[in-house]
Amino acid sequence: MRAVLTQVAAAPPKRFAGGGYWEAMKGDMTGWFEVRVDGPRRHHYRLFCRLDYDADNQPKPLLVVISGLDKPHQTQLSGADYGRVRNLGEEYLRRNPRSLA
Repeated sequence: MRAVLTQVAAAPPKRFAGGGYWEAMKGDMTGWFEVRVDGPRRHHYRLFCRLDYDADNQPKPLLVVISGLDKPHQTQLSGADYGRVRNLGEEYLRRNPRSLA
C-alpha cells in the first residue's frame, strides 16, 4: 500500500479541532492522527494520517494518509492492526524523497 499525498494549507487537526473527526493518537501512535467517520448501521471507518514537514522537494506541510481500516460497531481494532499501520508509516518515513502516489 502506498501513502496518498494531499497538500493542506494548515495542519488539519488544529483547523478541525473539536469537530469530532480528527483525533490525535497517543501511546505507541504519538505523532499520528486518526480521522473517524461512521457509516451506515454505525460501521466505523478510520484513516491514519501523519503530517510531514520533512519531505524533500514537496510543499509543506503534507497531510499523508498512510492507511485506512474499518470495523463493525462496538468492536476494537487489534494491536496487530495498529502495528501494521505503524509499519507502513515507518516505511514511508524511511525514504526521502518520499514514495508518494
